[in-house]
Amino acid sequence: FRNKRVVVTGGAGFLGSHVVEQLESFGADVFVPRSSEFDLRSPENCVALLKKSDPKVVIHCAVDGGGIAYMREKPAEITTNNVLLNTNLLHSSWDHGVEKFVGVSSVCAYPRDAAIPMREPELFLGYPEPSNAGYGLTKRMMMEQGRAYHQQHGFSAVFPMPVNLYGPRDDFHSERSHVVPALIRKCVAAVRDGSEALEVWGSGNATRELLYVEDCAEAVVEMAAHIEHPEPINIGTGVETSIRELAQAVADACGFSG
Repeated sequence: FRNKRVVVTGGAGFLGSHVVEQLESFGADVFVPRSSEFDLRSPENCVALLKKSDPKVVIHCAVDGGGIAYMREKPAEITTNNVLLNTNLLHSSWDHGVEKFVGVSSVCAYPRDAAIPMREPELFLGYPEPSNAGYGLTKRMMMEQGRAYHQQHGFSAVFPMPVNLYGPRDDFHSERSHVVPALIRKCVAAVRDGSEALEVWGSGNATRELLYVEDCAEAVVEMAAHIEHPEPINIGTGVETSIRELAQAVADACGFSG
C-alpha cells in the first residue's frame, strides 16, 4: 500500500478509523470522505468523490446501522440508505476504473437458523434474523452486485464478513449501541447509581461471536491486499460467547456486584 491512494468510506467511524490507521502504518495515502461533503446515497456525489480522490482502492466501511433497538425502530431508513450507499459506490468505483472495491459486509446477512459456526456456502440458504433482515439483505445485495460486476467486467470486488465487533471508539449511544458497549454502559451506570440489579434482554442463552476491532481492521486490510475474487470470507474467531457469560464478564470488569 505504500504511496497508494485508498479511499475509506466511514473512515472516521468505529471500524473504518482502525482500517485507516492500519493502512497509514503501511504508507498508504488515505482519503476519508465526510458525509457533510459527500452524501454517498447520491450517485453524483460518488462520482465527485472518486474524481477528487482518484483512488486505486476503495474500502467501503460506511453504513447506516446499529444495535437491535435501532434496527427495529428504523428498518425503512436503514434498508434504503444502505442499498443506495452500496449500489452507487460499487458502480461508481467500477466506472471510474478503481483497481479494487472492498465492501465490508456482516454476519447479519446469514440466515437466522444458520449452523454455528457459520459457513460461507450457507449464506443464501434462508432468511436473515427478522429484527435486522433489511440490513442483512442489503449486504447480500452488495455482495451479489460485486459478483455480477466481477463476472461481466472482471472487476475486483472483495467482501470481508466480520462478526460482532467491540473495542475502542465503539458507539455507546443508547439507541445505536451493540451488545458489548450497551452492557458496559448499563454496568457503569448501575455502579454509579448504586443499583442492586442489572436488566439484560433475553434469557442470556443466545450467543455471539465477538471480535476485537483492531483484529478485524487487520483482516480487512489483508483481504484488500491479497484477495481478488468476490466470494465472501468470514472474519471471526470461531468462538461463541453466551450473553449471560458476556454480561457477567462486563459486570466483573466494571465492579458491579448486584
